[in-house]
Amino acid sequence: MNFQIFTLVVILSLLVILPTSVYAEHVFKDIEAFGQYFDIAQIMGEKITFEIDDSIYDIYYGYKGSLDSMGTKHVEPVLSSMIINEERKSIEIVMEYVPEKTDFWVRIPQDVLYAEGEQFRVLVDGVDTRYDLMKFPNDYVVGFVILENTKNIEVIGTRVIPEFGTFAILILGISILGLIYFMRTSFGSYFRIS
Repeated sequence: MNFQIFTLVVILSLLVILPTSVYAEHVFKDIEAFGQYFDIAQIMGEKITFEIDDSIYDIYYGYKGSLDSMGTKHVEPVLSSMIINEERKSIEIVMEYVPEKTDFWVRIPQDVLYAEGEQFRVLVDGVDTRYDLMKFPNDYVVGFVILENTKNIEVIGTRVIPEFGTFAILILGISILGLIYFMRTSFGSYFRIS
């Protein structure tokens, strides 16, 4: 019996001490894909994808049921649509069905919606609503309570994509100056007083 234990210990020790080589092929075309981590939003949430200027932005959202429904079949709210409102610098969410009071959260990339000083404004059916904010390196999670039969939610920031960037404003300015120059040189001779 002692010899068997001794042999087992020697074999296990050799396995730990002796170097081994392992070979594996990448199964993903993007070899970085397996290095990306999934967080709770990607695992537990649903998402809506926006394609803006050839870039893809995922906005995750989710719910948390009430404690009263634990152990029973819980019916989750249904989101109807989500749009980016450039004029109001906001994300507008329309709910199809909200069966009961619940927590609602939305994870928004900073490139899509940004609030100066992290001061968002949340309107639930037009009512200014308090919210919790969690900041990640590239996005925010805004969480708040929605009531039964909630229809419209709006998360307002100070900048939204797509907006006029510096380059677009520069082109607009040069175009206006060019138009003014053209108007003065082309039509200036008609309006000169001799």
